[in-house]
Amino acid sequence: MDNRLLEVAGPPALIFMWSSAFIAGIIGVGAAPPMLVLFARFGIAGLLLIAYALIVRAVWPRGKTLGHTVVAGLLMQMVQFGAFYTAMHEHVTAAVISLMQGLSPVVMAVFAGALGESVSRTQWLGFGVGGLGVGLAVLDHHSTFSVLGLVLCVVGLLGLSLGTIYQKRFTPTVDPRAATAVHVAVSAPFAGLLAALTGSFHIADPGRFAGSMVWMVLINSMGAFLLLNTMLQRWDTTRVSRFFFAIPAVTAIMAWLVIDQPLRPLTIAGLAVGLVGMVLASRRAPAPEPATTAPERPNAVFHRIQPRRPVRV
Repeated sequence: MDNRLLEVAGPPALIFMWSSAFIAGIIGVGAAPPMLVLFARFGIAGLLLIAYALIVRAVWPRGKTLGHTVVAGLLMQMVQFGAFYTAMHEHVTAAVISLMQGLSPVVMAVFAGALGESVSRTQWLGFGVGGLGVGLAVLDHHSTFSVLGLVLCVVGLLGLSLGTIYQKRFTPTVDPRAATAVHVAVSAPFAGLLAALTGSFHIADPGRFAGSMVWMVLINSMGAFLLLNTMLQRWDTTRVSRFFFAIPAVTAIMAWLVIDQPLRPLTIAGLAVGLVGMVLASRRAPAPEPATTAPERPNAVFHRIQPRRPVRV
């Protein structure tokens, strides 16, 4: 992807596609058990992504790099979505899950030092303000989810955040097309195994299941993660992570429009605070000016370069 096109169109496209995943997830989990939804999503998307990577002749990771790619994929795909989709099954709303996921920039910032990336004071302030906004909005929905639902949201948050850090640390140069294919494909057997162990193979509403699956496979598993992995390869982690502050607001609006979830005043206030945090977090500290030494006095320089005259006795 062209760098200028990525700069202009990349962030809004990522925010829209990522936000829509919560809406599609709610619809899908309402039609079938969460592990079956994930198994179908990962299985279909994995095959399509492998075919795409072969067609474009992507360079596949090998050896230890392949192992690291698998670990990053399981964290970002299986752990994240396994926890979030199960939370949806426990009646946690799409808005709450996206708001919890909005804390990912804070988690990533904590570990940014492990990648050799510096975080300025203004960025730390932005992360704090963004986290406060997320907390306000989650507080507004506290009566809609159980303790189990909250724990699942935290597990999903850690899966995304640590998976992103792990990928940036151990597989920074892997072709994003091959990496995305590996991430999704290796997660499918785990989702299938969990679906088999829980006997979760009944589809209550085939039409809604099929519609949500088409969107999740093409837009979420393929489009969003190909774009995310490309950004992670070309930009630093803190720059990419700050876009996640906008996702809760977009998700809340989409949930209001598509699945009729209400927008309450405290939620709106929390989302506004979160957006302020995103703006602050996007600001970089000015680069320090190179140190300069004070010029020497002309007389001193002249004195130093003149040869000593012999002393007459």
